Amino acid sequence: MAELINIQNMYKIYNPGEDEVRALDGVSLKIDEGEFVAIIGHSGSGKSTLMNMIGCLDVPTKGAYFLHGKDVAKMKDDDLAAVRNQEIGFIFQGFNLIANLDAVANVELPLIYRGLGRAPRRRIAKQSLKIVGLEKRAKHKPSEMSGGQQQRVAIARAIAAKPPVILADEPTGNLDSKTTEEIMEILTELHSAGRTVIIITHDDEIAERVNRVIRLKDGKIIEDYINGGKIDG
Repeated sequence: MAELINIQNMYKIYNPGEDEVRALDGVSLKIDEGEFVAIIGHSGSGKSTLMNMIGCLDVPTKGAYFLHGKDVAKMKDDDLAAVRNQEIGFIFQGFNLIANLDAVANVELPLIYRGLGRAPRRRIAKQSLKIVGLEKRAKHKPSEMSGGQQQRVAIARAIAAKPPVILADEPTGNLDSKTTEEIMEILTELHSAGRTVIIITHDDEIAERVNRVIRLKDGKIIEDYINGGKIDG
C-alpha cells in the first residue's frame, strides 16, 4: 500500500516555558492507504490533538506532517482548508448536521465547496445516503431522525466527495450499543471497499474492531500494534 500519512517528531506545546503542556510530545507515525486504524487514549492523552493535526484543523508547534507527500504542517489557513476539503471526510461525535437542512442537503455541503453543480451533487448525495441505508430519509431533517440515523447522514456526508481519509472522532460516543454496532459495521464496510478509516476513541471495544491500534498517553505513543500481533511499543 502507498504511504498516506507520515508524521515526524510532532510536538504541540501550550504555554511554552515553565508551565508548558505538551499535548503531543514527539509523536512519529505512518499510516498507509487502505488501513483501518483506531487512535485510542483516555482524556488528556493527546488523541484529540493528534486528530486535529491529522485533520488539518491545527498545526504543530514543531515537527513535520506529510499527507500524500505534501508537508501540511507549515501551511496557512486557506491552504489547510483546501486540503481538508479535498483529502479528509470528517465524522463527528455530535453529528454536526445543519438543523434546517434535510439529509440530502446536508450530504451535499462538501460537494458545494468543491464547485459541483446542483444535479451532479444531488445525484452523489443520494448515492451516499443509499450506501448508509438512508435513501428513504433523504427529505428528513435532523430533528426527524434518531441519533443513529443522524450519524449515518454524517457518514454519507463524509464519503460523498470520496476523500482519501475518513476521520471519525468518537463516532459512536452518543449512541446506544445496538446503534454503535450498526455504525461500526458501516465503517468496516467502507474500509473493506478500500477507504482509509481512522477512528479516534477512548473505547477498547471499538479498538478491537479495527486492524491497527495506536495508543496514546501523555502526548506520546505507547503502543502501536496490529490486532493479533504487536508492531511496536
